[in-house]
Amino acid sequence: MLQGKKIILGITGSIAAYKAAYLIRGLVKKGAEVQVVITPAGKEFITPITLSALSSHPVISEFFSNRDGSWHSHVDLGLWADAMVIAPATASTIGKMAHGIADNMLVTTYLSCKAPVFIAPAMDLDMFAHPATQQNLEILKGFGNYIIEPGEGELASHLVGKGRMEEPDKILEVLEDFFSSGQELQKKKIVITAGPTYEKIDPVRFIGNYSSGKMGFALAEACAKRGADVTLITGPVSLSTIHPHIHRIDVESAEEMYGMAMQLFPQADAGILCAAVADYRPAVVADKKIKRESNENMTLELTANPDIAASMGAIKKPHQVLVGFALETNDELTHATDKLNRKNLDFIVLNSLREEGAGFRGDTNKISIIDANGNVKEFSLQLKTAVAEDIIDHLVVTLKNKSVLFEA
Repeated sequence: MLQGKKIILGITGSIAAYKAAYLIRGLVKKGAEVQVVITPAGKEFITPITLSALSSHPVISEFFSNRDGSWHSHVDLGLWADAMVIAPATASTIGKMAHGIADNMLVTTYLSCKAPVFIAPAMDLDMFAHPATQQNLEILKGFGNYIIEPGEGELASHLVGKGRMEEPDKILEVLEDFFSSGQELQKKKIVITAGPTYEKIDPVRFIGNYSSGKMGFALAEACAKRGADVTLITGPVSLSTIHPHIHRIDVESAEEMYGMAMQLFPQADAGILCAAVADYRPAVVADKKIKRESNENMTLELTANPDIAASMGAIKKPHQVLVGFALETNDELTHATDKLNRKNLDFIVLNSLREEGAGFRGDTNKISIIDANGNVKEFSLQLKTAVAEDIIDHLVVTLKNKSVLFEA
């Protein structure tokens, strides 16, 4: 699974740096191309000539290795890689990575890297257990990095506990597992809508809903982790994207979301319509704040917004998959199935506000998936991150089936 993969191996100033030699050897044996980036402190523990001999590439440590105007581009290196592995990763480097302190080539390369990043901590047990280190690791996990937990055993201090860098063969297993599974959406382009839309009444008021965007953002992360190139069109939310393969476009109104979705969907392999789009907007938007004193009773005339799902369903090509959502309060299955058929969807995700823990704002959801053949699959109450994985599992199968039919 590592044949032809381009791996950046970051080495920091730890006694465990000697293990990097074995890791390079293992990666090269499995067909990977390895570029070593080492911190100045790392060179105190293992020599660049050893690393260069094993990797067959000059080792990069400084921005400027010569005085002739040439320099190492951390941006180009970050774009080159299929993965970056920092092994060993000291507490100092972990802290710098977590807080963006780009004072050496390794951290600068990390901040420019578009590929998945794997971090193998190595330090004494008290340093690893310290709240600062644990908090920094949580920050890095939140950025979408993969932490390869250290093992327990005798450390350089001769104390015994957790802090030993994981063995090179285990790190190789982690990388092989990553590249052999979970990349079912590699080279697929997915367009996802998320969050609410706000429809202006006047400069300070709007019609909206309670959508937090959490479900749509979880779907975007799930797709990106499986290798997809994701474009996330989101209404006004307070969430952040994590994975570097998510391109985020912020919009406010249903018309803006419609315009972006219709522009992007023709080039996509799939569309997932998770946004809670306002069905109506004010027919007239006041250019100044409407004063209550002159309008004790106010009547709003509403006009229909464009139907994003129906419009995308109308232009959907045979190889494309379109996924919709239905949030219902009554006759759930009937309404969801009707929406599925009317809007030419491949499957629809149904949830009901009558189910405790489902719907807007919360971190959990309880869904059913209904496909174009009328098959219904029900799921238990789960975190929205887990729900997203279930939905993407179904998307992967649907895309594969479409591909077989389209190629036939």
